[in-house]
Amino acid sequence: MTTAPWRDPALPAAARVDDLLSRMTLEEKTAQLYGVWVGAATDGDGVAPHQHDMTADSAVDWDELITGGLGQLTRPFGTAPVDPALGARALAGAQRRIAAAGRFGIPAVAHEECLAGFTAWRATAYPVPLAWGAAFDPSLVEEMARHIGRDLRAVGVHQGLAPVLDVVRDPRWGRVEETIGEDPYLVGTVGAAYVRGLESAGVVATLKHFAGYASSAGARNLAPVRAGTREFADVTLPPFEMALREGGARSVMAAYTERDGVPASADPELLTRLLREEWGFTGTVVADYFGIGFLQTLHRVAGTPVQAARLALEAGIDVELPTVKYYGDALIAAVRAGEVPEELIDRSARRVLLQKCELGLLDEDWQPEVPERVDLDSAANRAVARRLAEESVVLLDNPDGLLPLSPDTRIAVVGPRAADALAMLGCYSFPSHVLTHHPGTELGIEIPTVLESLRAELPDAKVTFAEGCPVSDPDTTGIEEAVARAAEADVCVAVLGDRAGLFGRGTSGEGCDVADLRLPGVQGALLDALVATGVPVVLVLLTGRPYALGRWHGRLGAVVQAFFPGEEGGPAVAGVLSGRVNPSGRLPVSVPRVTGGQPWTYLQPPLGLAGEVSNLDPTPLYPFGHGRSYTTFAWEDVDGPETALGTDGSYDLSLTVRNTGDRAGADVVQLYLHDPVAGVTRPDVRLIGYQRLELPAGGSARVTFRFHTDLSAFTDRAGRRVVEPGDLELRLGASSADVRHTVRLSLTGPVREPGPDRRLRCETRVSEQGRG
Repeated sequence: MTTAPWRDPALPAAARVDDLLSRMTLEEKTAQLYGVWVGAATDGDGVAPHQHDMTADSAVDWDELITGGLGQLTRPFGTAPVDPALGARALAGAQRRIAAAGRFGIPAVAHEECLAGFTAWRATAYPVPLAWGAAFDPSLVEEMARHIGRDLRAVGVHQGLAPVLDVVRDPRWGRVEETIGEDPYLVGTVGAAYVRGLESAGVVATLKHFAGYASSAGARNLAPVRAGTREFADVTLPPFEMALREGGARSVMAAYTERDGVPASADPELLTRLLREEWGFTGTVVADYFGIGFLQTLHRVAGTPVQAARLALEAGIDVELPTVKYYGDALIAAVRAGEVPEELIDRSARRVLLQKCELGLLDEDWQPEVPERVDLDSAANRAVARRLAEESVVLLDNPDGLLPLSPDTRIAVVGPRAADALAMLGCYSFPSHVLTHHPGTELGIEIPTVLESLRAELPDAKVTFAEGCPVSDPDTTGIEEAVARAAEADVCVAVLGDRAGLFGRGTSGEGCDVADLRLPGVQGALLDALVATGVPVVLVLLTGRPYALGRWHGRLGAVVQAFFPGEEGGPAVAGVLSGRVNPSGRLPVSVPRVTGGQPWTYLQPPLGLAGEVSNLDPTPLYPFGHGRSYTTFAWEDVDGPETALGTDGSYDLSLTVRNTGDRAGADVVQLYLHDPVAGVTRPDVRLIGYQRLELPAGGSARVTFRFHTDLSAFTDRAGRRVVEPGDLELRLGASSADVRHTVRLSLTGPVREPGPDRRLRCETRVSEQGRG
């Protein structure tokens, strides 16, 4: 029996897919363009916007549907609690049925959420992306993503819906916790590392949300994006380009939002011209859940489901997620009636099938793998989660050396986040995302609280506890007890912050936007009362966004910030408090002084900074990149003479960092660019490089940054990306506001337009000088 060409793994993938497409009917090709979501909730408490509306009449006849094949299976593990081993067997069985039902025996691509770990019951809950940004450690994020990818592949999942590459533009937005930070270079370098890790395990990484989602007006979820051409090009887009070029991502998810009246899901300029023709992307573009339907129901740029489907296909959306509604029978009828060109179906089907070919799903010997044993929360996973949690904790302030705590002191632990395991988790962790809809089901993973961890960390200390107040309810009845516990102690540890949730069911998370940046509920009043006791207060924040802390500045013994640090976050925070962990996190977002004055990030041109033309001072209390340590570092022997170079040149800047304290620690050297005069207004400073250094006491290392002039490029008045001649400053800083050394350069020669291969990264080289 002769093997069909499309089954022959020796042939190029394109030839195999061309042969397969030539054999498929319209119905079979269209079946590759949608997913099916079995078991999706149809009530008002879903995990996607308008889920109750969009799933109300979307029931499908499974046995009938799969006879034509199926593009994707939506969240077989992430919809309800399922034992991982049983889930793997059930998924393998479903794939066998899909393959057996169709003429060609092609299984579906199974996808899952995996933002802060595989969103499945009993799977490791890692720190959220904002914590990745705080760690300034792309290699560790890559290692974490590799672990996530291996777990996904072990149970039969092919595609992960992560990472989020939105750059924070307004910290009031609910999904700040899902972002890596407010700087595109940090987001791009860390995001690309995540992509490399996931893809190295054979899992398709999906970049989201393309593009502009975080710039929604008023920080309201799904609100229109007001970003101008240059902000879009120079702030929003670079992380996506970096993750595609340097990470190798094979899928992109279109954003829900619209910019200048054009929804991303109906924008061929974005999804085809830029993404594919300019950037050379060859993978698949998937819809965000119900995003195609929203073209009709929310954006109202389509009057019928067929019009919405055509707009999405023309723009470049290949796959409808999470379940078939707009790419189904009505679309097929419209193609047959000549209302939608069949070439659009062929174009997307080719992309989907090419990816299935890459995944081995077209091979004749394909069989679903069923693991004998499944452990989604292994000791190795937890070790990576612990390291990342520890590296991400930021010591904001410790003016009088109150931390580390004495091992035998009296400690009053107070606050609504101290004794709640969910205080460690973001909204896309399985316990916060799904288990809230399944009361009585155990968490499935061990999540020590800060209270439990501090007691274990300091066994000789006398530790008492009072909740003080709820997270968001206006109940102050517990404050009196909390004050009493604090008054009896030598030090009070106030553990405050957010509760992750969805669509208003939390204080942080998707659809949990806020009007200003005051602490949720009456937690501010609780902190006021604790400070008034006169007992030194250590403020510990477990949050998904920064909150304004100027009201307490100078009145607290110490301030520790952790961004939803995951299942190992309790021991990580307790380790910082005890001194076992030397804090090394740096802020990926600015911490404001006052609750208003938003939106604001550090990427401001001169008139976005404080000045005499306005009575409002937006200067943050703690700037981007800020973080303290229990040791000290000296920056020495800076080798960076003032010089001139061409607009297509490079320059090496070196320095030695020495740990001058008495214990090991990590420092983060940050390189910023200042452009004194440009053709358009530019941010006063912006990050273009960084290097995390772990040094023993007395140890040193020499760091060299290789700056290429491509890194100074920006979008000019004509919409071109250019490198201009003129003066530049390279600033070495411990934060965006703490500049230690400045080197002046002069670029000479003509204005240059860097090509598509322009340098996106400032390469660094580290050489060890001494071990102390």
